[in-house]
Amino acid sequence: MLRNFVITYRRFLVVVVHAALWTFALAASFLLRFEFTIPAAYRALGLKLVLLTLGMRSLVHWRLGLFHGLWRYSGARDLISLFKGAVISSFLIATIWAFLATGTFPRSILILDFAFSILVVGGVRFGIRTIREVVLQSMRSTPARGESRRRRILVLGAGDAGEMLMREIVRIYGHRYDPVGFLDDASHKQNERIHGLPVLGPISDVVPICARERIDEIILAIPSMTGTQIRQIVGLCRPTGASLRTLPAVDSLIDGRVTVSQLADVAIEDLLGREPVTLDTEAIEDFIRGRVILVTGAGGSIGSELCKQICRFGPRTLLLVEQAENNLFEVHRALIAEHREVSIIPCVADICDSRRLETIFERERPAVVFHAAAHKHVPMMESNPGEAIKNNVFGTKKVADAAHRFGVEKFVMVSTDKAVNPTSVMGVSKRVAELYIQALSQTSRTHFIAVRFGNVLGSAGSVIPIFKEQIKAGGPVTVTHPEMRRYFMTIPEACQLILQAGTMGRGGEIFILDMGEPVKIVDLARDLIRLSGFEVDDVPIVFSGVRPGEKLFEELSFDAEKAEKTGHPKIFVGMLGFTPLAELEHGLVRLHTLTDGSAPERIRTELKRLVPEYSPELNSDRPPPASSSKAVVIRAEESDAPTLVTTETPAL
Repeated sequence: MLRNFVITYRRFLVVVVHAALWTFALAASFLLRFEFTIPAAYRALGLKLVLLTLGMRSLVHWRLGLFHGLWRYSGARDLISLFKGAVISSFLIATIWAFLATGTFPRSILILDFAFSILVVGGVRFGIRTIREVVLQSMRSTPARGESRRRRILVLGAGDAGEMLMREIVRIYGHRYDPVGFLDDASHKQNERIHGLPVLGPISDVVPICARERIDEIILAIPSMTGTQIRQIVGLCRPTGASLRTLPAVDSLIDGRVTVSQLADVAIEDLLGREPVTLDTEAIEDFIRGRVILVTGAGGSIGSELCKQICRFGPRTLLLVEQAENNLFEVHRALIAEHREVSIIPCVADICDSRRLETIFERERPAVVFHAAAHKHVPMMESNPGEAIKNNVFGTKKVADAAHRFGVEKFVMVSTDKAVNPTSVMGVSKRVAELYIQALSQTSRTHFIAVRFGNVLGSAGSVIPIFKEQIKAGGPVTVTHPEMRRYFMTIPEACQLILQAGTMGRGGEIFILDMGEPVKIVDLARDLIRLSGFEVDDVPIVFSGVRPGEKLFEELSFDAEKAEKTGHPKIFVGMLGFTPLAELEHGLVRLHTLTDGSAPERIRTELKRLVPEYSPELNSDRPPPASSSKAVVIRAEESDAPTLVTTETPAL
């Protein structure tokens, strides 16, 4: 009751203030037109015009909602609304007055009244906001309790991102930060001021400027920078001793807006600097919106990110299939908090459990399946080959069979570059899974496709988290071999491209994601050491030797696949000859008898029969044999056609 009274009283007060301002604007118009001496003949007309003006402006402004805003938050949109209200109400006033007025009447008064109404009302609104910000800024300039002083910051980049970031720092975070200025390489910006702060010079002057201005923190506010450029700036800034933070890449900014909350320490992903992914969002939305989508391995690194990306496109129902209960709980909790409009159903299930899968498929009838569940650790699967084939081969088979039986429209399997010329049980098990869904696609109405890519940065159990733990402990950082190289991509990028590839598949394709250039693992280790605030010599790097099943160089496709471009510059498609389903199933029957893992050598022998290019006997620190020593490295160039470069694996 009291709240409603306060709101009503406030609205009444706002209308009264507006009425007073409009009256003042009209009076000023009369005074200015008649040089401060209003003839007696116009005074009575003036009173009628005041009543008409107040009535029309109040009605129009009420309809436009201009009495509801908080003046202390007035912005550009409010100014546009005020202008619109003034135009509409002035037009109505002029039209009605033309019918009511008798005799001559100076039309300039209506024009002056229009201008003054905008200036007076807008001036008061923005004046209140300015006064509030000045007062708050003076309060925020005082360090918070417990803080000895505000951190002095320098922003690298005086573009749109830097301007938006500095605006928020000045307005909201003055108690925490003492902004000093900008650095920018654009010559026309030198010595200019943004929000009262100077552009002090080019980025190359960061060391002397930081020393002179006693900078505590450097903020890199150029989201479009490449990894090479970020690496150079990190090197420039290291001697300053200031902490370095950065904004996310352009494609990660929410609606193009920049906020202090988005700032983060420079990460290894920033140094790799992969180009932002451009998606055909309309095609993905048509693919996802309003449908029932099932994701296996939903609690894993790739699976959970896939679920987040899928929710953006409005599925009717999202089914989370995951064996690990805790992982499933966490991803389900996060998704329902952000996407209450989507029906999200957690399903604790083992993909090797056919009856459980049938129950889920029969009850929910998914239209699209993303199969991300897999055992992925190479050395672990070398020690447990029975589990690799049980999960990666026969688990995939059971999910694919259920998709076929219940009429799923599209089945997208997440594969790996380790399936190419495999030397590991994990890699060959994924290759057998690829062969099975390709064979099944020949006879099924379901479109079965695979998406193949290399390592993803930061996934559970991957090299980056391990290196971080080792650096935190003071070392040593263990690298298997000085020449070990891997293709890397970020988890969000991989999932975005999986969704895009899913829209393209028509059945039987293996899509290959452009992974860029391979990266030396030892270089990743050195970069992480530096990003952690140490010099490379401070934390020892130890080469532990190549582990069973590992290769020095991963490959993305077989020569025989003849990878071709698609409509997306980062996605290529390889079409390898199909193995007939009947022929493949004979081998799978033999392999199925070995899932208990009691005869690991027999498992490898059967896998070799199914995948002739599998080379378990190959020493991983030597080049592959001549029959498979060539790998197709796929790069997306600026031209329309991709460049397919055949490279020999170097002998060491």
